[in-house]
Amino acid sequence: MNRLQRYDQNVFSIADLQREGTKKLSKMVGEYYNEGAMDLLSMNDNVAAFDRVRLRPRVCIDVSQVDMSTECFGAKVKMPLGFSPAAMHGMAHDDAELGTSRAAAKAGCNMVLSTWSNHSIADVVNAGDGYGNAYGQQLSMVECWDTNMHMIRNAEKAGCAALVLTVDCAYLGRRLNEYRNDFTLPEHLTFPNLPPGINPYNFVQSDPRTAYDRAFTWDKVEKIVKSTSMQVYLKGILTAEDALLAAESGVHGILVSNHGGRQLDGAISTFDALEDIVAAVKGRIQIHFDGGIRRGSDIFKALAMGADYCWVGRIPVWGLAYDGENGVSLALKLLYDELLITMALCGCSKLSDIRRSHLARLRGDGTFAKL
Repeated sequence: MNRLQRYDQNVFSIADLQREGTKKLSKMVGEYYNEGAMDLLSMNDNVAAFDRVRLRPRVCIDVSQVDMSTECFGAKVKMPLGFSPAAMHGMAHDDAELGTSRAAAKAGCNMVLSTWSNHSIADVVNAGDGYGNAYGQQLSMVECWDTNMHMIRNAEKAGCAALVLTVDCAYLGRRLNEYRNDFTLPEHLTFPNLPPGINPYNFVQSDPRTAYDRAFTWDKVEKIVKSTSMQVYLKGILTAEDALLAAESGVHGILVSNHGGRQLDGAISTFDALEDIVAAVKGRIQIHFDGGIRRGSDIFKALAMGADYCWVGRIPVWGLAYDGENGVSLALKLLYDELLITMALCGCSKLSDIRRSHLARLRGDGTFAKL
């Protein structure tokens, strides 16, 4: 009575999903997905930052109907959560990005595809056809302009609504698990979004078609904005200074992100970065949030801090590893129910009811103070 549905015998939270999904992966693949750069300081702090802020619930408010729907990439979606780009879903399960796409579409969830996906952007978009959600294509700019434009034109042709430029990847972060495990790509995987002739198994040798553009500047951001009909978002913004420059560059929005702690270890957590960024640019461009979400209450906290939309990258991978497409659907059901309960118990019947006043931050004396 009054308890929401149970969906699985073993998985009742995202923490359960991570544990059970990881059990089904090899050590090399599991650590590739679950770890980050160097000592994992930023990766772990992305999660811990949410616990430094608590909820201030309001009561005696009509929450008989809770509406979590919103708009993102021009699509009406059922909740303010989408799948951010994560490479090689095919390492987790044979359903790969097609399974992720089907689960996302059925749940009214947007999805951004990694450049290093194992299915083409056209096939991934087609897998979600008919449900009304929207898709984006991620791109880390490389030295070869023709390669960049190849990716952009293919995404436009496939019907993508957004281009998500990763801007925190001048160098690849030093991920010690890849060295320890001698990480290599499974030979059965394909990378159909890359232009023909590229060797995806070449991790070290320089190829301008895959080498990150270390001279990628704001001028080039503006050039990209003018080169595509898609909305352009920048993923990897952590400071108000860069958020302001992004707003001036003409992009539609940003993703506040530290690459899941996989790039610069010791960088500020995404949740801690969000407050200054919102204060600097709220209302000028869309502010999306990516990093450390493990519960529906985390989504609520990010929205209360001023984010317009949230993204998760590892969670669909854990779902795939656990039970393919069904595991991804399970993850979305859990997060939907958790956000629903959090909103209702905080007295919010719609997303616009969520306020900073619903949050309290941990102080140095161990107590919590209202924001």
